Formats: sequence, structure tokens, C-alpha cells
Amino acid sequence: MIPTKSHEQTGWMRDILNEREREIFSPLATFSDSAIRRIKDSRVENGYRQSFSVDADRILNSLAYTRYIDKTQVFSLIKNDHLTHRVLHVQLVSRIARTIGRYLGLNEDLIEAASMGHDLGHPPFGHDGEKILSGLTHKYGAGYFHHNVQSIQILEKIEKKGRGWNLSLQTLDAILCHNGELPASAIKPARDKFIKYSEHSDSHEIVFENLDKTICKMKLTEKLDHLSKIDALPMTMEGCVVRISDTIAYIGRDIEDSIRLNLIKRDELPVSCANLLGNTNGTIVYNLVTDIIATSLRQPFISFSDEISHALNDLKSFNYERIYGNPAIKKHIKSVQQIYTYLFESFLNDLETNNLRSILYRNFLGGLSENYLQNHSNVEIVRDFISGMTDSFFISQAPESLHPSSIRV
Repeated sequence: MIPTKSHEQTGWMRDILNEREREIFSPLATFSDSAIRRIKDSRVENGYRQSFSVDADRILNSLAYTRYIDKTQVFSLIKNDHLTHRVLHVQLVSRIARTIGRYLGLNEDLIEAASMGHDLGHPPFGHDGEKILSGLTHKYGAGYFHHNVQSIQILEKIEKKGRGWNLSLQTLDAILCHNGELPASAIKPARDKFIKYSEHSDSHEIVFENLDKTICKMKLTEKLDHLSKIDALPMTMEGCVVRISDTIAYIGRDIEDSIRLNLIKRDELPVSCANLLGNTNGTIVYNLVTDIIATSLRQPFISFSDEISHALNDLKSFNYERIYGNPAIKKHIKSVQQIYTYLFESFLNDLETNNLRSILYRNFLGGLSENYLQNHSNVEIVRDFISGMTDSFFISQAPESLHPSSIRV
């Protein structure tokens, strides 16, 4: 029997779904009614949508999400409409992670939200741009730049004119801790992180102590491969699934793109890897996902089997040697670095001279809240503006003499 409620009070509809989760989810899952936000949100508390579903909707409707479409995944400035861009990558991560989550009885809404938001902080020209920007932010005193940290910055401090989307701790944590490059065959959630939050006595705002401390530590850490020294494990099983799915989504896809560009040939893949995982993206994804489900079922961790884990690590080594470090796709790096330096220094000068005609003021600062302006240094403002640019917009802001040429491979 449906309770009598006003049209504004539809929480009972959400409660039906929350009860259903108790019946069908694994005890290891993150239940939607456990979501914690920095600020109480009556629209979520009284509405019919579950908390992590709200997070996914908010990320999908963010301005940063729309810019995924012109963000480099691996290959830049190559005229080929069939290469993977960032927008497709996050969709592939979401599909793969939700498939795994469904079999393990986990929360697919949380998985979807984290998958869609995990790469929002990537600057122009992917990981190459990330390294260049990190060098600049460190040089000018704002710490090292990491795209996962910047994803949180966007969602909490930049979006909605500086007010942020007020996402749940669990979603933010999964985004921050998604880095699939860190070596780990098995990932077990750091569940003790749940207890590390408190209420600010003045504003009644929840303080996410562990999340904030981890962000500060990451800004002091230069390289992604050194982040393993930091407590950067996700707090939820869903976060662990997203982290491992990030690798599954790109490993075979990058191989297909490279074959399409004649950078490698299919028969050059390591024989041991091809025998275990297959030699096409479809078979690689299928075999990796199948192995994770079989190995992780009813376990308090997410893991590959030892045999598959070794094969995957060998395949990643092949990709790094033959694809990611291939000189044929790095011809533009010098030009990109020159543009980063030019824009960074130009925008810093615009702030110091209060140049209101600068596009930094017109396209970025003009709509941001006073709270953002008061709590960010000039270097941090320039970092946020440049990192949010699409590849094409980034190039358009530099003198034509610095524009990189298209790459032919």
C-alpha cells in the first residue's frame, strides 16, 4: 500500500529501493542510505532518487563532463575519427565496472558515478599535459598536479560557480583513489576511512578528514608511481572495482588504436599474453572481467588470479614500451610544453596586473563565487583554468607560432 504523502515528499519511493538493496546486495556492498555529504541536502533527503544515483546525475550534468569530448586519452593531433578520446574511455570504464559490480552484488550507482567522474581533472593532452602542468604548479609553489586530485577540486570547488556539487564522501573517495597505474593484483578497501569524518562546530559542515589529508599528501608527491606510499586505497568495494576497471578499459583499446595507426602489429603482442588474454580488445576485456568475477566472488577484495595478473602486467609493459613511449606520437610535446609555459606565465601576469580584458577573467573568474576567489592563490587559479581547457581551446589561446602541427604516423 502506497503511503499518503505530499507531492514534495517522495522519500518513501527512495526507501523502497533502499530496502531492495538490503535484499539483493552483497553484505560487502555500499548501501545508498550510507552516503555522507559535506552539507545536508534536503533535495536528496526528501526526494525519490537514491544518493549515488544523484551523484551520477550531477557529474553527468557538470560543465567538466561536457569537456571530456575534446580531451586526449592517448593519441593527440592525429586525424583519425576512430581513436579513443577521454569521453569514450570513461564510458568504457563505467560499463566494465558495472558488469563486475553486478555479479559481485555491489552498488552500480556508486560505480557509475565514480567511473564518470574519475578523469574530470585531466588537463589538455592527457598524461603528457599532466606532467608538464605538474612541473609548473610545483615551480610556482602550488604543489604537484595530479588529475585525480584535480577531479575533486573541480567537483567541490569550481563547478556551480564555486559552490560545488556536494557529492557523497564515497563517490569522491572512489574518484580520488581510482589510479589504476599503481601496482596491485588484489585491492582491498580501506574501510576504516569511513570513521574519519567529523562535523565542523560552526557551520555544521561535515569534514572529510581522511580525504582532505590524502589530497594534501598527494600535492606533495611528485610522481604517480610514488602515490603507493600514501593511504590511497578506496574505502569501498565499488571504488576498488572502478580502479581495476580503469586498466581493463584502456589496455586492449590502446592496442586496437595502435594497430589502426600502424604503430604495432597484432602478431607482435607477447605470445604468453595473447594465449591467456587474447589478442583483440574484445577478448582481452572479456577474459579480464571473467577472471575478476571468478576470483573475487564472495571475497572482501577485488583481484585477478595470479596467472592473469602476471599476463596483464606483461601486457602493460608492452604497451608502455611500444605505444605510450613511442616517438612517433610524441612529436608535438615540445610545442605543447611551450604553450603550457606561455599560458601559465601570461595568466599569472594578468592576475597580478588585474587585466580584466584577459580571457581568464571573462571565461573563468567572472562567474566564480567570492569564496573561491578568497581561498585560492593566483597560481591555483591559473592551474584550475588551464587544466579545465579542452585540447583545441588550449591551443587556440596561444600565438599561432606555437601551434603544434598534426601528426602523421
